[in-house]
Amino acid sequence: MEIIENKVANSGLITIDIEHLVPKQTIMTFDIKSVLFMELMLKEKEFREFLKTNDWTLYQGAYVHIICSSDAIVPTWAYMLLQTKLQNIARFVYFGTKQDMMHQLYLQAINNLNLDDYTDQRVVIKGCGDEPIPTNVYVYLTQKLLPKVKSIMYGEPCSTVPVYKKV
Repeated sequence: MEIIENKVANSGLITIDIEHLVPKQTIMTFDIKSVLFMELMLKEKEFREFLKTNDWTLYQGAYVHIICSSDAIVPTWAYMLLQTKLQNIARFVYFGTKQDMMHQLYLQAINNLNLDDYTDQRVVIKGCGDEPIPTNVYVYLTQKLLPKVKSIMYGEPCSTVPVYKKV
């Protein structure tokens, strides 16, 4: 009987799945429009009262992105006040779209990688996944890995595209 060898498992390749760099957490939107007078303007007294009385524990441990979905002009300090309320409750607070927040989280996760773990290694950056990942996240990861790795490939360990090989 012939033994089947898993060449991919024995190849010494290290796979980085960018999708798994950011933990799966609850993502919540705080749309300041809902606390504006007629969804158009902020009244400071009423806004400050809302900040005092709102149940902020709803955002416990969540990733929160703050937006204003109306054409209202909202003073910058209002968003700053929201941050003070969410600071020790939410896991992460971001002003902007969910997509932009995820982009920021991916970049932070790459910055937190211990790049020494990849010194002189053959690395595959996984290319297919369930979540859309911005191209610049792949470019940024490549930039961070280049000084350390022996090679970079893109795709799946069984079917890769060579990107870089140290000479």
